[in-house]
Amino acid sequence: MFDVFGSVKGLLKIDQVCIDNNVFRLHYKATVIILVAFSLLVTSRQYIGDPIDCIVDEIPLGVMDTYCWIYSTFTVPERLTGITGRDVVQPGVGSHIEGEDEVKYHKYYQWVCFVLFFQAIMFYVPRYLWKSWEGGRLKMLVMDLNSPIVNDECKNDRKKILVEYFINNLSRHNFYAFRFFVCEALNFINVIGQIFFVDFFLDGEFSTYGSDVLKFTEMEPDERIDPMARVFPKVTKCTFHKYGPSGSVQKFDGLCVLPLNIVNEKIYVFLWFWFIILSILSGISLVYRMAVIIGPKLRHLLLRARSRLAESDEVETVANKCNIGDWFLLYQLGKNIDPLIYKEVISDLATAVGDNESSKQPFDA
Repeated sequence: MFDVFGSVKGLLKIDQVCIDNNVFRLHYKATVIILVAFSLLVTSRQYIGDPIDCIVDEIPLGVMDTYCWIYSTFTVPERLTGITGRDVVQPGVGSHIEGEDEVKYHKYYQWVCFVLFFQAIMFYVPRYLWKSWEGGRLKMLVMDLNSPIVNDECKNDRKKILVEYFINNLSRHNFYAFRFFVCEALNFINVIGQIFFVDFFLDGEFSTYGSDVLKFTEMEPDERIDPMARVFPKVTKCTFHKYGPSGSVQKFDGLCVLPLNIVNEKIYVFLWFWFIILSILSGISLVYRMAVIIGPKLRHLLLRARSRLAESDEVETVANKCNIGDWFLLYQLGKNIDPLIYKEVISDLATAVGDNESSKQPFDA
């Protein structure tokens, strides 16, 4: 098991400097790890075995397996109800009249591992964009101020550099902040788009897949249709045609066992709940971000909470001087700098802002 998931352990490393937030990390870290791990799991023969095994008379098993894997298998929707072993052989497996009875072909299970990996890439795109746009600015500004153990001379020098940078670049960080806000919006758009994409991939079955699984347990055994068996059947049918001795076309009906779908059905139940939860959290995060953009009082309260060791009047002085970009950068610095050092930074900033204002006052002779 460790061999299967060992390749994703690099994603678990903790960044020394945090340049985003918890909801953002759920997208590019937690979700990417989950999707890559699932993609590796469905390709592991060690735990699943052969992805398909077909049974049919007169056709070599290897040929039948390959043919049915390439051209897909099917089930009969009318045979999904009933008790297995009494009414039907397996859910969706039964006799049918070709051209008259409805059949459903399952063409997607071959592509699950590729789709999961593609989704992992899409969830990482906003992170890649923000990391490129951010350019290591926070890391350069934090330097070693995130450690409580730093000698006074070094600390004072780096605080001085940070305060001077901030004073000299006031009102120049809006573009920096809004690029992060764009990436947050991309996260929300992506997770909603992923729900619709998977729904399209599974022939319209994903949008209600999780809720259907929950409802399934409350229905009568004779009447209920297992949504997992409907979307990811474990036993299916496959029809093989070939020429007979006289040149006529012969038809062979085979049964195929799909062990891979035992894993697939659980994966997509989990992903349904995960995507729903992630989309709700991302939506709430966007509402919060809009409130921060249009609410200077909220920004003041958040900065006060982040710099709780600093004096209220100093925080207010700094907050009143910051626009949304300055506030965002200062708030992000508060996540990374040691609280005691951050308190001193706020105090020095308040003093510098006050001195800067005084120097701009007209001289009265």
